Amino acid sequence: MSTDATFTLPATGRCTLVGAGPGDPELLTLKALKAIQAATVLLVDDLVSPAIVAHAAPTARIIDVGKRGGCKSTPQAFIEKLMLLAVREGENVVRLKGGDPFIFGRGGEEVEHLRAAGVEVQVINGITAGLAGLTALGAPLTHRDHAHGVVFITGHAKPGDAGTDWRQLATTAQAAKLTLVVYMGVSGAADMAQELQAGGLPGDTPAAIIQHASLPQQRHAITTLAQLPATLADEALGSPSVLVIGDVVRGVAAWALPADAMQTVALRSCGGC
Repeated sequence: MSTDATFTLPATGRCTLVGAGPGDPELLTLKALKAIQAATVLLVDDLVSPAIVAHAAPTARIIDVGKRGGCKSTPQAFIEKLMLLAVREGENVVRLKGGDPFIFGRGGEEVEHLRAAGVEVQVINGITAGLAGLTALGAPLTHRDHAHGVVFITGHAKPGDAGTDWRQLATTAQAAKLTLVVYMGVSGAADMAQELQAGGLPGDTPAAIIQHASLPQQRHAITTLAQLPATLADEALGSPSVLVIGDVVRGVAAWALPADAMQTVALRSCGGC
């Protein structure tokens, strides 16, 4: 028998990381729905729709462990401790995350922590907001003529991390025809836009801001890279939002408007597309 301290307590329950998708409960996968319904304990992120949590069994224990930028958040180490304790108590634990657990959801950190303690983890993917957001506006992330690939990137660096080299990314995106999808980028949008332009991405590159992607309260604006910070302020668009930068944004119907109306077009809901 191993004497390693991390294996002294046997894991009797199980744990599943479930992607709840961007918010619309109809975008849940069937596998995610079954996992939520079977859970005895759910640790729920702040951005998960109440309509999704409502699928949990009436006897399930719901624990809110929200993490939002600029707000008081549950420490990651505490979340991981709760997960491990519940598994060791024999619970069927679901860690319910907005979007996809492995796209800026800290799912990788949680899997590493649980596996180090001898707990095997299942992961169920969910539709990420960066995909759902632009899709809701009727435009693709890739296109044979306009975008040969897509980069999902965070605009929020870990404390002590220098963060993204936006100038280098701009050079690469311009040369390779890449769509940029920026998560958690609202607070740093001004610096990001400036650095991307300094790296060679034209100021008139189309950009979309999608807030509350897929939800009834979704709002979005179509603008340009140069006008991105001003549009965020003028339209009072904040977190949670995804920023999409690239020629594929021209696929949104708003770009069919006359040229004098295209400088900054704010569309208040999906119904405006």
